[in-house]
Amino acid sequence: MASRPTPPAANANAPSYLGPFITVTILFGIFGFLTNLNSNLSPKLQDIFDLNRAWSNTVTTSWFLAYLVFSVPAAKVIEWVGYKRTMVYSLFVMVLGALLFIPAAHMVSFPVFLTASFVLATGVCGLQTSANPYVSILGPEHSAPARLTLAQAFNSLGTAVAPLVVGAYILTDQTRLSSKAEVAHTVQGPYIAIACGLLVLGVVIMFMHLPAITATRDFRPGDESSGRSIWTYRHTVLAMVGIFLYVGLEIALAANAIRFFQSQGVVSKDRAALLASFYPLAMMIGRFAGTVIMKAVKAEKLLTLLGVAGVVLLVAGMFSSGMVAVWCLILCGLANSIMYPTIFALGIAELGPLTSKGSGVITIGNVGGAVMPVAFGALADRYGYNFAFVLPIIGYIFMAYYGIWGYKPTRPAKA
Repeated sequence: MASRPTPPAANANAPSYLGPFITVTILFGIFGFLTNLNSNLSPKLQDIFDLNRAWSNTVTTSWFLAYLVFSVPAAKVIEWVGYKRTMVYSLFVMVLGALLFIPAAHMVSFPVFLTASFVLATGVCGLQTSANPYVSILGPEHSAPARLTLAQAFNSLGTAVAPLVVGAYILTDQTRLSSKAEVAHTVQGPYIAIACGLLVLGVVIMFMHLPAITATRDFRPGDESSGRSIWTYRHTVLAMVGIFLYVGLEIALAANAIRFFQSQGVVSKDRAALLASFYPLAMMIGRFAGTVIMKAVKAEKLLTLLGVAGVVLLVAGMFSSGMVAVWCLILCGLANSIMYPTIFALGIAELGPLTSKGSGVITIGNVGGAVMPVAFGALADRYGYNFAFVLPIIGYIFMAYYGIWGYKPTRPAKA
């Protein structure tokens, strides 16, 4: 029978997981902040380079394409060097990506902006591929969705801060600037600060003790030696599809929130940026609440309920206007709250030594953030924002499906 990690309470000599959990939770806040900061660059680039909404959303495409390219390699890196070193290497790659925004702004070059976004996302991809399963296996499997949801709550905190930083330091009043070059240069300061912070954090984690964990729980001996491919685990592959749709709809709504709010009569960019921060703030509140609710309600059932709630909110948003439509989008943050961590935790359940490979497969789904925002922007350009809500509605329907049927592993039950 495969061995199981012993919870700290059951073994006085077992390492404490509190410190490592807090450390990795900080990383969740960082990549939440950077992901949404990048998404909210769309209005900035639209103004600098005179782009339509579809083209301005390609900065999000460049970000999430990194997940398609590097998710599986990141899982291999975990196998070679472990979770901790993968996190450190990823942070240093993120430093390089942040620094690339300096020449991008200096040259006022859209392709260099996209390149900087891609490199920064490469580091974030490695960080997520290692951090998500690491948090999931820092304790009993039955509580993994709640544990990952709690960590993701701090991801939402970082996400909520990003629009405020964009509004204060990046979406500047262009009437006070004499050229597009000056507008572009306003990006440099925040990214220099980000690069410095990431470098310091990488060095700190390099010298910090994080316990090495081998995930073997609920795994039948012989599964890996049988040569079974990770792609034959149906619940894992469907989790990748779920993450594709979820990340796509979350980022599409976040990236277009400021412009959508302005289309509903919120004229000031500052006020629109403030309202946009309520969307991830709602996710953060929902994740803290979800951590508690999951003690009484199974994670998959809560996922189904919130999938239905997302459909209801966006249908209401499609057929309304003004502040009602604005709040329908904001409240989608509550519907989104536990979706990512729950799908991820359910998708790597019972994988044992294949956990890092499963994490790599599921993380590929983040590429949905490269596809859906552009498709959403194209629909919004042609038919208006209300019609574009059809795309995230499809995503919410799949979340409900995964919570009812898709999460169930198809491998034989243990004897």
